[in-house]
Amino acid sequence: MDLVDLIQEKRFLGQEFLAWLWFKSEERGGSVDVPGRGDVLVIFEKHMLLEYGEGEASEKVICRGLQTELREARAGLGLAKKPEQARIRLGYGEYEFGVTLSAAIFEFRNIRLPKTVDSADEGKDAESTEGRILERIALFEQLTGLIGDLFRMFIKIRASNLWNEELVKIRAWIESGTHQ
Repeated sequence: MDLVDLIQEKRFLGQEFLAWLWFKSEERGGSVDVPGRGDVLVIFEKHMLLEYGEGEASEKVICRGLQTELREARAGLGLAKKPEQARIRLGYGEYEFGVTLSAAIFEFRNIRLPKTVDSADEGKDAESTEGRILERIALFEQLTGLIGDLFRMFIKIRASNLWNEELVKIRAWIESGTHQ
C-alpha cells in the first residue's frame, strides 16, 4: 500500500476528530478540559468544509457563518456528511491562535499566531529580528502542541470502551442542533 492509499484509508480519523472536537467545544461553552493542561478555549468559526460520499462520487459543501450559525454544518453531520476542514480559534493561557485544520492529513492552513511584539520595535536590528523569528517558532510549537494534546485526548477515548458513550452524546448533540 502506498502513502496516498494509506492517507485515504485513514482520513476518517481526522474527520472524526474534527466532529468530536466541535462537540467537545460546545459541550462546555467553548472550553475543553485537556488532561495535564487544563482548560483550552476551542471555538469553531465561520467556515467549515463537509464531505459526503467516497472517491469519485464524493461531494464537498462549504458552510459559512458565525460560530452560532454553523447550524447547516451541524445538520450535515446528521446526514452522514463529514467535516473535512474547519476554521478553529484556540486559546490557552494568555495566547489565542487561529488555524484552519484539514482533517485528511492534519494540514494547518491560514495560521494566525498571537501578536506579541510592539510593532514600533520591528526591524530595528538583526538581533530583534532573530528574537521575533524565534518567538514565532515557539508560538507555532505551542499551537501544534495544543492540537497534539487535543488529538491524543481524542485517540485515548476513541481507542477505549468510552467511545460508545461518547458517540451517544455526539449523536444527541447533532440531533439537538437540528431543532434550533
